[in-house]
Amino acid sequence: MPRYAAITGWGLAVPRRVVTNAELARQMETSDEWIQSRTGIAQRYVASADEPTSMLAAAAGRHALAQAGVLPADVDTVIVATCTPDRPFPATACSVQRLLEIPRAGAFDLAAACSGFVYGLSVGSSLVQSGMSRTLLLIGADIFTHLINWQDRNTSVLFGDGAGAVVLQATEQPLGLLASNVGSWGDGETMMAVDAGGTLLPATPELLAEGRQYVYMNGREIFKHAVRGMCESSERALADAGITLDEIALVVPHQANVRIIEAVAKRLGLPMERCFVNLDRYGNTSAASVPIALSEAAQQGRIVPGDLVLLTAFGGGLTWGSAVIRWGSPTHRG
Repeated sequence: MPRYAAITGWGLAVPRRVVTNAELARQMETSDEWIQSRTGIAQRYVASADEPTSMLAAAAGRHALAQAGVLPADVDTVIVATCTPDRPFPATACSVQRLLEIPRAGAFDLAAACSGFVYGLSVGSSLVQSGMSRTLLLIGADIFTHLINWQDRNTSVLFGDGAGAVVLQATEQPLGLLASNVGSWGDGETMMAVDAGGTLLPATPELLAEGRQYVYMNGREIFKHAVRGMCESSERALADAGITLDEIALVVPHQANVRIIEAVAKRLGLPMERCFVNLDRYGNTSAASVPIALSEAAQQGRIVPGDLVLLTAFGGGLTWGSAVIRWGSPTHRG
């Protein structure tokens, strides 16, 4: 019998502190109207020094496990999609495993920037489908505000922090991931990046003084590649699943900029009412964006068991990915 990886639980977590556009306007040359008209963002959550990536990831994972009715001891794999790990090593997933008291599960991080959760869903589902894992905890978590220069209004107004998680469990019922398409274009790696701090350019006082530890991006070019990557990967994932866009109950896109979401919807011929948008309250939370939105869509009843859902994202690298999933938990878990 075919083996699938049903999404049986979901959850999200955000930092305590909310930063509104009005607060940003008091420290830089910007305004709530300027930010909202260009991005659709009204506020974002910003992590404090005592809220590392692992803590947010574990909190989201705890909610997902509770939603699924799964004990930590039942989890055999933990994947954390992040580009802002607690430390270069060990993997943040190992810290999450410790915080959730999950015994001896395989644990590793996955780095694909804002596409990380879709990449992770592809990898995690493959592990379940192959039989290597039966109960897998997949988390997208990022604290991107640690990578931004708060005096740069082109980047500081865009990002927020958070985590979203799902539980994947083996089943013979056609639930969970039905098809996915991921890709990248390495030639575009410098369109959005953080230069200093790795082995290519180890952090030095000189580089830090130049601000090379902060994210920079070519917004105009990112926009064009994001729209194309999300649309083309969506069309390929739908084709591989043998499903038309008309059959999709809801599209959950990466929450980077409302203009990008509108452009993707227009190119796909999709009314905005069938796209889930919550970036007005969260901003761009990188790898956490899609799972946070997916969790909120489920909580709000925007998706119900049996619904077909399209997830689509893009990120630095440049990376992109889309996935078609059937929502719902199995009646009898395999």
